[in-house]
Amino acid sequence: MEYRYRPQGVCSREIILEIDENDIVRDLKVINGCDGNLKGIAQLVKGMKVQDIITKLSGIKCNMKNTSCPDQISKALIEFKNKNNVKYKR
Repeated sequence: MEYRYRPQGVCSREIILEIDENDIVRDLKVINGCDGNLKGIAQLVKGMKVQDIITKLSGIKCNMKNTSCPDQISKALIEFKNKNNVKYKR
């Protein structure tokens, strides 16, 4: 299932996730932001469970901001879980 999220408070403009029926992230694309870092994060999270990614990325800050692109990825995954709680509840 593809899920799109509009991050707030960061340079990136859109997060596109591909998540399978087992809550595994199959693909992650982040539009804008720090290209190399976000491509690296995308490679690292592929094959990981949604909850594990949330645990690892939640609360990371970028400079003086209260959030970061990794934190926004975790927020996207939390929103995904909340909107799909029946099908994806574990």
